[in-house]
Amino acid sequence: MPATPKKGKKPRENILSEILFQTNLFLHTLMPTRNEYESWVLANLQSIATLESSLRSLTWFLPGRFKDAELASEALAASLNLVSMYHDTLLAKVAKRNPNYRPLIPSSLHTRFTRAWSDTNNQYKWAARSLELIRFTELVLEMGLRRKVSPRARWRSVVLLEIIKAILRLILLRITRRPLLSPPIPERDFDPESVPQENDASAQSVERSSGSSSPPATPAHLKNNRVPLPPHSLLTTPPPPATESSVEEYLLPKALTTSAVKPSHTLMKTMASPRDWLAEIVYILRPLVYVSLLVSNDKKSTRPLTAALILEVLSRILRRSPPPHASLERSEYARRDRDMAWYLLRGSIWESYTKPKLESFAAVTSSRPLLGLFGALVRDWIPLIDEYYYCKCCDDSNVCCASELVSRYCSLVLRKLYFKP
Repeated sequence: MPATPKKGKKPRENILSEILFQTNLFLHTLMPTRNEYESWVLANLQSIATLESSLRSLTWFLPGRFKDAELASEALAASLNLVSMYHDTLLAKVAKRNPNYRPLIPSSLHTRFTRAWSDTNNQYKWAARSLELIRFTELVLEMGLRRKVSPRARWRSVVLLEIIKAILRLILLRITRRPLLSPPIPERDFDPESVPQENDASAQSVERSSGSSSPPATPAHLKNNRVPLPPHSLLTTPPPPATESSVEEYLLPKALTTSAVKPSHTLMKTMASPRDWLAEIVYILRPLVYVSLLVSNDKKSTRPLTAALILEVLSRILRRSPPPHASLERSEYARRDRDMAWYLLRGSIWESYTKPKLESFAAVTSSRPLLGLFGALVRDWIPLIDEYYYCKCCDDSNVCCASELVSRYCSLVLRKLYFKP
């Protein structure tokens, strides 16, 4: 006789089928909610953009205001970044499905390149999105780990995050065979209000297809036939004489460049020589080497900073020199050169030079009517740079909140010279 299951215990097959049934039921109930949310987003684009901007500005003033304020500020900023990334993906899909949509300003070369790879290669799309997801949430994870686990476990988690980021960048490098761009996903370079809604387009098509018995409305150009007389020639200044230089200045901005007619995938030249590959691999592994040396050595040691600077300079020496018409590659290399300024927030450079400068700026501006607000803001952010790794180590795609703070108020530091008593 076949063995019967014991009373009170369900067979394993019934449990699995019940789990699958509940999962499918949850997904079916979730789909209408997602569709309703997307429709609501498309119907309230202006309000959502204003709300995102307001909340993003609020995150700058939260640190130091109450207990765990920095965690709340960074969690809010990370959530806004994730929601904005989802909204950008949604708006790009709507604009792509509408054949009548024409952007007022052409897409940037960065957007064309990253969107072309995201649309044609699923591995690139998900690797790039995963890399951005880690970049948005890494500081929040470090703040949470600092409160819940030991320092050793926290630093192990930081090393693990850097390993995952290095693997994802190597995957993107293998797929494209071109230098990596930052960020690797398309940026929002159009006004959300300019994206037409799908119901508007369908309504227009219905109106065109359905015949109307009412007489046609008066065209817009015939509603007002009061045309003013042209001004007299004696009352107007004569136009400047047309010269060859003025004609060239007018035509040059309207001329097409080689990047404008190239296919989006070929805006950057593939890496051919082993030297090019070595330069990119060294640049990708640079943050991982730095944090590994930081964990294995004393926190006050200069070896991690020295090794990171050596790898940075070595990558710059080995990389190829792009031609003048390679605008996208030249802009990426220029951004990497500017990012070397973030070493002011690292190691002994931060302790001996940058931190005393910021503290003196906060002390001097504390009594100023207007600059005191910014001085207090800088003073509240200095402990975060001391305590958290991701507030002092900004790699090629991680322009963190602390570095943005320094870059945003560097003009205030220079302005201090004009307010000396």
